[in-house]
Order: sequence, then C-alpha cells, then structure tokens
Amino acid sequence: MRLIDGNPPIIKVPTNLEKCHTRMTIANVDSEQKLSNAWHGNLELTYGVRSGATQLLHDRSQAPFKLQRSFYPEGNEVCHNVILHTAGGIVGGDRLSMKLQLQPQSQALITTAAASKLYRSNGQEARQTIQVHVAEGACLEWLPQETIVFDQAIYRQDMRVDLAPSAQWLGWEITRFGRTARGEQFLAGNWRSHTEVWQAGKPLWIDRQWLPGSELMVQSPHGLANCPIVGSFAYIGQVVEPELVTQARSLWQGSTGEIGVTRLMSGLLCRYRGHSTTEVRQWFVAVWQLLRLSYLGRSTCLPRVWQL
Repeated sequence: MRLIDGNPPIIKVPTNLEKCHTRMTIANVDSEQKLSNAWHGNLELTYGVRSGATQLLHDRSQAPFKLQRSFYPEGNEVCHNVILHTAGGIVGGDRLSMKLQLQPQSQALITTAAASKLYRSNGQEARQTIQVHVAEGACLEWLPQETIVFDQAIYRQDMRVDLAPSAQWLGWEITRFGRTARGEQFLAGNWRSHTEVWQAGKPLWIDRQWLPGSELMVQSPHGLANCPIVGSFAYIGQVVEPELVTQARSLWQGSTGEIGVTRLMSGLLCRYRGHSTTEVRQWFVAVWQLLRLSYLGRSTCLPRVWQL
C-alpha cells in the first residue's frame, strides 16, 4: 500500500444506505431517459356555429398529433376532421391528451387516419386522456379506426364525456389484441380503457375494461375466449325505443363473432367479440346508420379515409 506523508491512505467503504442510494439514482436516471424519449402530445379542438355552418374555431396541436383540414362532405352542418399520429404508434412512457369542445348546435365527426398501434412496452405505461364537452343541441360522432395492441404493450386510456341537456354523443372502440397475421397473442402486458359519460352531474354510462396479457385471459370465456378482437359502440343522448334494439340486433350479418345489444338509460350499447375487423366494423356502421336516421335526421356519410 502506497503511503502518503508516512500514513496509509483513507479508503472509504460505501455503506449499505449509500449503495442503495446509488442504485436508486441509476434507476431514476434510466427511467428519466426512457421518459425523455416519450411523446407528450396534446390536441385541443373547439367547434362552433358561424353563419349556419359548423366551423373549427380553435385548433392547437402538439406532436405527435396533427389535424388534417376540415371537410364538409355532407354540407355545412357537420364538420369532418381526421386526426393523424405522426409517430406511427404509441410506446411506453407516452403521455397524450385531447380536449374536444362543441359549442351549442355544432355538429362534428372525428376519426383517425389509420389504425392506432400500441407497441411493446419498455416497462413504462403509455397513457392517453380524452376530455369531451358537448353543449346544448350539439353532437359529436367519435369514430376512430381500430387499435392494435402488440404483445407486452402497457396502455391506459381515460375518456370522459360531459353532455349538456339535449346534447348527443356516439362513439366506438375496436381493439385487436396481438398482431394476429403473425400469429401473435397478447400474452404479457396490460390494457385498460375507461369511458364515462355524464350529464348535469349524473353518470349516464360508466365503462371499465381491463385485460392483463396472459394465456389464461386469451383463452378464458371471461376474457377473449380465443377471439382477438373486441368492440364497443355506444350512443348517448336520447331514450332508445325497444324496437330499435331489435333492429340493431337484426343488422348483424356476421358468422363467427358474438354480439350483444343493450338499452342504456339514455342510449344504446353494442358489444362485439370475434375474429374479424371487417365483420365488426360493418355491423357498427349499419347500427350507426340506423341511429343517424332515427336521432340525427341524416343518412350515413362514410369518412373517405376508411377502407371498408
């Protein structure tokens, strides 16, 4: 041992507490690096009626969100918009938020440019929050294309819709678990989707869906029952007559999937579990057409970005 001034050097041995602190510091740095590579995107849209036409009055977007210009394929009453996700998919650590506001009597239809992809997670949860406010006499049609959940993805979506009296909202969610064309299943990960619709401080529909990735949940009749695709379609805003429930069921033309149709307090709920995106979307579109004619007074106008 080398001597300094004739004395042995002082060697500091790290204590257990210091070792623990070092490990925590390294872990925190690693976590911060992961989050620094994540997207923190925002989208804010406000619609209002001006000169008899629904117009997009406010549009603020932060990457990876981008909004295409407004379209009016069915006249000035309904404004159509398409949301782009320029990153191509959602990864662990992403924090995305949308705020959609419809002023009185405005009418908007919003969809997405392509299927959303939830990639395999790096250990972090990806999260998306959607807040919707629909004023008196207004209506929002929220019709995103399907979501593909990769194996080992960790994702949570929270959507809250607040309706004023006489306001209406309809929306659907179609989710595919695993890249089935590659034989992939959702064997690990976590997927949550929470939707709430409120009016005048009262809940009209609260939906909690949770699927932990595992072979058990893929096979269980209480999970996917070996069906990779699930879908939910809800209309909220007016009391639906029993005859319309029967009509919605009769529109089902599929051969392999399972469906359910339920009357809500002020609306209608359709569920699907099966193997075909085409099958579920064709049924949802048929029910959408029925609801549009019955409660919105207009026929179906398919967004041109869809490929049915």
